[in-house]
Amino acid sequence: MRWSDTDEVTLVFPGPDAHIRHIEHRSASAHESSLPRTERTGGHRSAGVGGAPSGRPPNPGDIGRRVAAERSRQGLTREEAARRAGMAPEYLAYLEEQPADPTTASLISLADALGTSLVALRGGDVDLPPGRGEALLHPRLRDLDPDECRALLSTHGVGRVAVSTPDGPAVVPVNYEVVDDVVAFRTAPDSVPAAAVGSEVPFEVDHVDEAMSQGWSVLVVGPAREITEPDEVRRLVDHAYTTPWPGGEREMWVAIRPTRITGRRITSAEQ
Repeated sequence: MRWSDTDEVTLVFPGPDAHIRHIEHRSASAHESSLPRTERTGGHRSAGVGGAPSGRPPNPGDIGRRVAAERSRQGLTREEAARRAGMAPEYLAYLEEQPADPTTASLISLADALGTSLVALRGGDVDLPPGRGEALLHPRLRDLDPDECRALLSTHGVGRVAVSTPDGPAVVPVNYEVVDDVVAFRTAPDSVPAAAVGSEVPFEVDHVDEAMSQGWSVLVVGPAREITEPDEVRRLVDHAYTTPWPGGEREMWVAIRPTRITGRRITSAEQ
């Protein structure tokens, strides 16, 4: 944009926290050569004109990582997410790829577009105990059908298995995979989760949105067995997204084949 009264040129980046950059009047060639550069304005860096942030290698901050991870989990392209949030795709690319300090307005728009919360994008809920928030004014609790349960089960990587041990009942978290409708996890032969083998056990996974007082849980019940056939083990290893967080030698695969799968979701009655 060129202002008629001062002949000054302004670049405008649309979005909920739109900002401007003034460029001194100069020749056309000098002006074009200045476009790819970035500079800090209004608390964050502006993305280079036309796409990627100044061609620098990705070095996202924590907020950028959370935004990118949630966008990927929702199956949205940057263009789709930016359109939903009412911001320029170039700015979303910058936010995801470089240390950025977006305004609260930008984060609120992104949280709404991605179906998450401002607190979650900021990481403020990481170390807070869940369930301390106030209940919704008009909550709605509904049962999930088996297909919804399976879909939610496949989005997570940490669940809880309940087992009986010589010292009494125990509930322990495990990293898990879902392969052909079977819940599988790796452990050590002498560990507590290994006690699941040979019994019918419950396995639970959930998600709590503390800021919105919403959430869901899925419960799987079925017999657990050890996987020992080499081809089956190899297939599970090939499908594994992560290694067990506790580390160490955990090469024993345990599979739970669901005989019953149920779930519930809490939302606002208006949803």
